[in-house]
Amino acid sequence: MRIGVHLRHWDRTPHDVAALAKVAEEVGLDSVWVSETWGSDATVLATWIAAHTSRISIGTGILQMPARTPAATAMAAATIDHLSRGRLRLGLGASGPRVAEGWHGVAYGSPLVRTREYVTLVRSALAREEPLHFDGRIYTVPVPGAEGRSLKMNVVPLRKDVPIYLAAMGPKNVALTKEIADGWLPLLFSPDHADVFELESVDADFDVAPMVLTAIEDDVAAARDVVRPDIALYVGAYGPKTRNFYADLVRRYGFDADVDAIQGAALEGRMGDATAAVTDAMVDTLALAGPAARVRDRLRSYAEAGVTSVLAMTKDPATIRALAEVAA
Repeated sequence: MRIGVHLRHWDRTPHDVAALAKVAEEVGLDSVWVSETWGSDATVLATWIAAHTSRISIGTGILQMPARTPAATAMAAATIDHLSRGRLRLGLGASGPRVAEGWHGVAYGSPLVRTREYVTLVRSALAREEPLHFDGRIYTVPVPGAEGRSLKMNVVPLRKDVPIYLAAMGPKNVALTKEIADGWLPLLFSPDHADVFELESVDADFDVAPMVLTAIEDDVAAARDVVRPDIALYVGAYGPKTRNFYADLVRRYGFDADVDAIQGAALEGRMGDATAAVTDAMVDTLALAGPAARVRDRLRSYAEAGVTSVLAMTKDPATIRALAEVAA
């Protein structure tokens, strides 16, 4: 099982992703990933990392599909892959209705339809086998009856088969990911409930790569407290009560009462109470928190569940260094 680090996105205060990526590369971790919400841009962060590293793989986890046309994403992927000399892993996701519609001004629609069409278009653009042409429910290229014509990317990609990862949570989305992607980027994945995802059905070369909130320090309680606010944010505030995909997933693990308490507080703006409602049991199910030996034991559970890569979510250089020792 490979160990990577997920440096996330800028949140109010920018952090030096390049410096952290260099630490990850120096200690021998497999990959470094960045994300985006409605602030920093993951393609720019990935490019900055590429400019300051030479060996470590670089992933976007995730680029929001509603934020860019498929062609724009293919252009960014080809560019970053060239600049990094073939180190890009392209992670994509449908985001959620609040961000897609409230920030990007794009109708959320069906994430299943968007994802299938988007991946098809990105792969076609990178392959350059013929001018880009597609007639779908969401994307039509070129626009019919207008002055545009089908085009072929005028830069030859370093790799036409840049690996594509998808973030997916619901059963249908996960099934689609297994069908059309090279890897899967789940968040709040629990190795104790891996049967929910039917991982025995994936191909041998399919990368199951959960993004896992991580804090490594000797004091278990302190480590849990590091990741507790993030769990509260995802479960409680990322969407309305009836359409929060993270909350739905954690409910499937059996935490219905806990989710009710977290959402009830978060949706009223009481994030302190929401954080306090995240139990130790929930933290231990969803995150890696505690001393190195404890984290090492927990990683074995991920491997036994069928996970092939763990992407530890942290901005702490000491935790990144500890990950290398744990992996060894």
